[in-house]
Amino acid sequence: MGARNGFIETIGDTPLIRLQAASEATGCEIYGKAEFLNPGGSVKDRAAWWMVREAEKNGSLQPGGTVVEGTAGNTGIAIAHICNARGYSSVIYMPDNQSREKVEVLESLGAEVRVVPTVPYTNEMNYQKQADRFAQSLDGAVWVNQFDNTANRLAHYESTGPEIWEQTEGRVDAFVCAVGTGGTIAGVSNYLKEQRKEIQSVLLDCIGSALYNFITTGTATMSEGTSITEGIGNSRITDNLADAKIDWALQVSDQEAVSMVYKLLREEGWFFGSSTGVNVCGAVEVARKLGPGHTIVTALCDGGGKYLSSLFNKEWLAERGLFVN
Repeated sequence: MGARNGFIETIGDTPLIRLQAASEATGCEIYGKAEFLNPGGSVKDRAAWWMVREAEKNGSLQPGGTVVEGTAGNTGIAIAHICNARGYSSVIYMPDNQSREKVEVLESLGAEVRVVPTVPYTNEMNYQKQADRFAQSLDGAVWVNQFDNTANRLAHYESTGPEIWEQTEGRVDAFVCAVGTGGTIAGVSNYLKEQRKEIQSVLLDCIGSALYNFITTGTATMSEGTSITEGIGNSRITDNLADAKIDWALQVSDQEAVSMVYKLLREEGWFFGSSTGVNVCGAVEVARKLGPGHTIVTALCDGGGKYLSSLFNKEWLAERGLFVN
């Protein structure tokens, strides 16, 4: 019957979905890896399990222990699910600029959630640094450190990349992905380029982040402005991203992402978050640059249900100068 045994075995092996309007508009085959169909609802299930599994293997996480992480939400949700399945406690630090729905989901899963003021990574009160200090202060706790823990990247090298290669029968021409920790694009791109070095890897960045400039100029300088997107963009180059095989980069504005999210909802029935809007915008742009006849793959990161108070609240959008077409 092909049955899977429990939560852990349900992670990964997600389908590849042809995006109809994007494909027809560009003359390319544009596919989305349906990461929203992971059991925890996002692409972060893969990284969370690989990081927890590595902590189990190296002995730093013992039965009955506690997993601590600083996260914009989806990694925390994945960790909370996995901790419940494996018998651990979870403590999640989140910056206060994330949707309230993510906090509510985490609390419903039984995680201890600590929402802290949003400050730059250089500030010692940054949510990631607070998570690190708390884990060090607690017996039996581990900080999984998704940004610099390369088990994150390994998850996509060992699972997502091979799945894409198999599902496209090796005909993929480009992988296009928004970046936060860098784990997804690094793992997938490094695997795909080992199969065929000509495959293009394209990093997508939001406004107010340093990653586009890093790929384009070699210097991680912040672009001006801010973004409503959650979980993507960064002010620094993480260990996961540092040696990723990336060919070029694109910036996607909030308005472009919002318009794409609503287009996918109204015309094709898909209910996605803003990072998926960024990804599909980027995939369309890459398809136009490469020309008709190419196969482009991106990630459909998570569903829209965690963004009802923000992305799917027209008053909230209007306050930020964004509109729904």
